[in-house]
Amino acid sequence: MLNRVVLIGRMTRDPELRRTATNNMAVVSFTVAVDDSRKGPNGEKNTLFMNCSMFGQKAENVIKFTHKGSLVAVEGRLNQRSYVRKADNVKVTVVETIAENVEFLDPKSAATNSVVPSTSNSGYQPDSTPAEGESGTLDDLTDDELPF
Repeated sequence: MLNRVVLIGRMTRDPELRRTATNNMAVVSFTVAVDDSRKGPNGEKNTLFMNCSMFGQKAENVIKFTHKGSLVAVEGRLNQRSYVRKADNVKVTVVETIAENVEFLDPKSAATNSVVPSTSNSGYQPDSTPAEGESGTLDDLTDDELPF
């Protein structure tokens, strides 16, 4: 079995950094707009908006070196989780990309800093994602809900 995702696109909003409640681990969420290779019925291009999350030191690097409009390559895996929305007690299923590596593809002159590092070699653990069925937002995570 194989679960690998590679996305190249632009961030649709500034990445949002949160921290887990108990061990203060960084968790970043962002959305990447990716052009679909298929055209719509009238020949227009289709754009997919892919939600992504990343954990640990790499998440902090994403916050430091990217912003809305940044061109990035995301490598990771798909994750599906479900939760019950508190507002109306409806079960919601979310499919997102758990990023293991993010490459910053903007030229150095377009970056906010003159040096644009890659997040490929920091200490992210590929299996460090919340388990299916956890609470609805990453803000509510506790150490007990993380599988590492």
